[in-house]
Amino acid sequence: MVNDEVTVDLLDRAARGERGALDRLLDRHRGRLRRMIAVRMDARLSARVDPSDVVQETFAEAARKLPEYAAELRAPFYLWLRQLAWRRLLDLSRKHIAARCRSVKDQAERELPLAGESVVRLAARLVASQTSPSEHLERKELRGRVRAALVRLQPPHQEVLVLRFLEELSTSEIASILGITERAVRYRQRLAMERLARLLGHENPEDAP
Repeated sequence: MVNDEVTVDLLDRAARGERGALDRLLDRHRGRLRRMIAVRMDARLSARVDPSDVVQETFAEAARKLPEYAAELRAPFYLWLRQLAWRRLLDLSRKHIAARCRSVKDQAERELPLAGESVVRLAARLVASQTSPSEHLERKELRGRVRAALVRLQPPHQEVLVLRFLEELSTSEIASILGITERAVRYRQRLAMERLARLLGHENPEDAP
C-alpha cells in the first residue's frame, strides 16, 4: 500500500473538492515536514528564511499539484511532500547562499548542507545512549569530538543517520528516498554506526542506537 487508509480517504475527498479534507491531509504531516526543513536549513539560510514559510509554500504547491499526484500515486504522500520541500530548499539555497559562493553553489546543485544545530543534536542522539552518566564527557568536548567524527563519515553514511535519527523516517521511507532496498538501508546504517564508533573509540559499535 502506498498510503494508509486515512490518507487514501482524505486524498479521495480532497480530489472531489472538499477543502477541509485537503487541510486535514496537509496538517497531518506539518510537524514532520517542519522538522525536516529545520534539519536542512543552516544558519545562513535560516537567518533569511523562516521554516514555517517554507512549509506554507510547500503546502501551496502541493494543493496545486494534488490532482497530478492523486492520478499517479508513485510515492507515499509524505515523501511526495518532502520532495516538494526539498526542491524548495534547494531553490532558496541557490538564491540566498550559492550566488555568493562558488563552492557552495556547486554543492547546492546536488545536496543541502546540514544545519550546525542539527549536527549537535545528531551527535547527542548517537552518543548519549552508549555512555553512563559517570562516563559522559564534558559537553563541549563531546560536541567537538562527535562533530569531527560526523564530518569524517562518507556522505552516504552521514545521510542515512540524518534520515533515521533526525528526520525519524522508517526504513522503507529511507529506502524510497535513497533509491535503494530496505536491506541496503539497514546495512548502510550499520556500517555508518560502526565507522562512527571507531572514530569515537567505542569498543562496542553494536550498542549504538
